[in-house]
Amino acid sequence: MPNRAGRWLGFAAGVFVTLILVAVISGVVYQNLLLARERRANPMPGQLIDVGGFKMHIDCAGQGTPVVILDSGLGDSYIWWRDVQPEMGKFVRACSYDRAGMGYSEASPRPRTSRVFAEELHQLLHAAGLPSPYVLVGHSMGGYDVRLYASLYRSEVAGMVLVDASHPDQLKRFPPGLHAMNAGWIREAEYLEITAPIGIPRLLGYCGDDAAIRAAECTFRSARENAIERRTFRESAAQAAAAGDLGDLPLVVVSHDPDRHDLSLSPGVDKATNDAFEQMQEELSRLSTRGTRVIARNSGHYIQLDRPDVVINAVHEVVDQARHLIGTENPGGAAPSPSRKMREVAAPCRNRL
Repeated sequence: MPNRAGRWLGFAAGVFVTLILVAVISGVVYQNLLLARERRANPMPGQLIDVGGFKMHIDCAGQGTPVVILDSGLGDSYIWWRDVQPEMGKFVRACSYDRAGMGYSEASPRPRTSRVFAEELHQLLHAAGLPSPYVLVGHSMGGYDVRLYASLYRSEVAGMVLVDASHPDQLKRFPPGLHAMNAGWIREAEYLEITAPIGIPRLLGYCGDDAAIRAAECTFRSARENAIERRTFRESAAQAAAAGDLGDLPLVVVSHDPDRHDLSLSPGVDKATNDAFEQMQEELSRLSTRGTRVIARNSGHYIQLDRPDVVINAVHEVVDQARHLIGTENPGGAAPSPSRKMREVAAPCRNRL
């Protein structure tokens, strides 16, 4: 009798393991078949460039200098600039790219911090044959990356636009209620990283309903990069804090509407977060004596989606300033600085990292 019970128990365990293996294999097939279909329907734009051991993706539109470089926020691929890049291409050459491990770029063996992102971007731009100086545009955490680039390669930077950019002190100055949510976002990213190979994020709707975004981002590689970037966010913030100011580099800081409420937060946490963020955005505009600030009314954190016109105009303004400086003196030279100002842009009727 005990032997029979043992045999049944072993049989049941074998069935259970078999079912798990079938589910895993089915998940892998499901993920890869749908990803292949989406990538056939939405082929990668631009090109892959070898940067010394791995390849990075870059996509450019338009002609003219200084070349505009678009750097996405934490966990985001090049595709989040698709609403603004074609319009920028009408007056300048504008290039979006994927950080190593994100989107279509291959993974890098190096640490995933903003200093490394800046160094890898430098390799990419030179390998792609894009001439400096550049106007750097950074959204959210991408603001850290472009500040590090300006610190490391100052002679290659002609201007900067910060789009609702992260502030190095924000994790210290945001209310405690938001800190707990940040910890939850990290745990969620780690869960998506583990389950991405078997298609769980896709199955549960985490990848959204936009096939082009899924083609670029609904992959294990992107999920892993997203999780790592979240874990190293504090280190990237410290690197940005040490980068120093921008001298008199042409700078426009574009900020979301402070009256736009985040419904995922309680009213008290939402107000405290917005108040702190407003003050920090103003501080970012003081990084340069040529800094100005624009508030994009009726916009949330992804201003390039909610108010693409505001981002396009800010980039156009900095490109024009850079062209003037390049034509008359070295960008960042000793030209008289215009007075600082803040503008509110009236509008027609995802987390802050």
